[in-house]
Amino acid sequence: MGEAVSPYNRRMERDEDLQARSRALSSPVRLRILRLCLHKPRTNKEIAGLLDLNPATALHHVRTLLSTGFLAAEDARTGNRGAKEIPYRATGLSWGSRMPNAAPVLVETFLQEIEGLQPSEIDVWRLGVRLNDEHRAEMMGRIREVFEDYVQRGPDDDGTATSIMLAHHLDRTAD
Repeated sequence: MGEAVSPYNRRMERDEDLQARSRALSSPVRLRILRLCLHKPRTNKEIAGLLDLNPATALHHVRTLLSTGFLAAEDARTGNRGAKEIPYRATGLSWGSRMPNAAPVLVETFLQEIEGLQPSEIDVWRLGVRLNDEHRAEMMGRIREVFEDYVQRGPDDDGTATSIMLAHHLDRTAD
């Protein structure tokens, strides 16, 4: 018979899990790994090659994402030279996860992901508005609903992988 776990200990475990997940999402490299593994399972070797990382460094990040539930290992397969390879796929857990102080990490991740793209491969919009708190909350809620709708739809079999980053900030130059 197992020991009873107090509600305090359960809360401490949940807090530790949340902290570990927040730390896992605090790295642009790990966010890029999640994006690479979103639509297609990738091995550590593939991840390292695509991100120009040392395989040991990539493995460290993969293990962090595995231990926090952001990546899942699929069935092992045999590689070109007969070695066992484990492909990893993003679980989608990151979409609903809170990221304290996320803006700098997300902006850096975005900048890394667009590096080397042609201007025609990036669609950028910029809008300046003056809204009260109610209208700003309404606008952000409607945008979030659109994002949520597309997350719930899942990928199109014939689709092209794309990314969207939306940044909302105060405009200190307008006052």
